[in-house]
Amino acid sequence: MANLTGFKRDNEGAFIEKAPTANIKYAVDFTDYLNSGDAISSASVSIESIAGDTSPLAFPTNSATDVLVAGAVVSVRLRNGSLNNIYNVDVTIVTSNGDTDKRRFRIIITEKHL
Repeated sequence: MANLTGFKRDNEGAFIEKAPTANIKYAVDFTDYLNSGDAISSASVSIESIAGDTSPLAFPTNSATDVLVAGAVVSVRLRNGSLNNIYNVDVTIVTSNGDTDKRRFRIIITEKHL
């Protein structure tokens, strides 16, 4: 299973709470998932769209520059999101050995307090 620092889990899987104004990078570490000697050669991230959403969860720039691979870690920077919406985010990887996989997590947009 991928390591998800800062993520929470419920009966639907992994999620993280994000404020609507936050512009933040999230990381998914695939170290424990990859075979010995294998590495991620490419990754893509897709964000579920919600009909009628006035401030959808999005990449600040574009997916080409906001999705980064460093070893076994895929990082994605996300901004916006409408309060109380839940977005599915899919991370698809291709490894140096030609294996592929897709993992999903959710972003829940909520006001965050200390």
